[in-house]
Amino acid sequence: MTPLPVVRLAAIEGLVLEAAAMMLVFVGVLFLGSMLLPGRRVAGPDIEGKSRAYKLNGLALFLLVVMVVCLAQVFGWFSLSVLHTHFAALFVAANGFAFALSGWLYYRGARARDASPGVWRGFFFGLELNPTWLGVDLKLFSYRPSLIALALFNASFAVVQYETYGGLTLAMALYQIFTFLYVLNYFQFEYGMTYTWDMVSERFGWMLIWGDYVLVPFFYSLAGWWLTHTPEPLSPIAAAALGLLFAFGFWLFRGANEQKHRFKRDPEVTIWGQPARSLDGRLLVSGFWGIGRHLNYTGEICVYLAFTLTTGLASWVPYLLPAWLGGLLWHRSRRDERRCRAKYGELWERYTQRVRYSMLPFVY
Repeated sequence: MTPLPVVRLAAIEGLVLEAAAMMLVFVGVLFLGSMLLPGRRVAGPDIEGKSRAYKLNGLALFLLVVMVVCLAQVFGWFSLSVLHTHFAALFVAANGFAFALSGWLYYRGARARDASPGVWRGFFFGLELNPTWLGVDLKLFSYRPSLIALALFNASFAVVQYETYGGLTLAMALYQIFTFLYVLNYFQFEYGMTYTWDMVSERFGWMLIWGDYVLVPFFYSLAGWWLTHTPEPLSPIAAAALGLLFAFGFWLFRGANEQKHRFKRDPEVTIWGQPARSLDGRLLVSGFWGIGRHLNYTGEICVYLAFTLTTGLASWVPYLLPAWLGGLLWHRSRRDERRCRAKYGELWERYTQRVRYSMLPFVY
């Protein structure tokens, strides 16, 4: 008779191998879709003195995945609950994939460079700014498996709840609406990503790769995972209040990013019905950017707080996400301030005197 620990170990190894296969197929299909699906090409900002063009077909890819998954679920080809049952194994597989991709990019970048910043720094922060493979920008691409996986994990939690209890709670339904709109809007706004700091200035190494393939899909879905077996009812009044919080945060988050993107493309753009005002044509002081220097971060925190509040107050565990995100974005705002001060010099000092508050008007 085979010892029980050996049987369990074999079962765990089997789950991890299945998860690794699922992970590779998922990323591979999305990569092929990014190569083959039609999409408009947009010019991004000059990076290291070179102009770049990006193929934007993330929205078509996301909608195609949603359609295929819905058809498969309805016709019984497979159940999304498999993502829930394989959650831990997929987490292990995703970590392995992130380390392997980071190692390959470090090896590729080191071969093309005369000097290296060191293995640790080069591996962790990356060597290449915008690596491409087979014509696909890997940094922009990696947002696609990241956020599509997040959407699929969230949907799998709803499927498990429905299959287990015969229906969805109001909290779960609201959470699904919030998270689906969030991911959908990202792909609608995909062109705006080409001007973000991550795309323009951050090199593509383990830090960004692990964030895309592990942190976002597994940690950002924490509230949905918690809701799967949470029977606590959510009152209609509380649901309406969360809807208002989500709408406010979404308006602030996407609105601020949209204003900045439009201004960078056209300094003569109209914002809130008036011509955009700026300092020396470089720093926007209209709209949200005339009220606070990082209100897009504030809006994003409000969005994730609305996600988490659907779980109620029975446990502190789901609140790890907005707490961590608040700390991360506060730290990023400080880092952004240092970089902007170095980039703009005296102009940034004038901007901070004009726009005194960072993330909370009249407070901070």
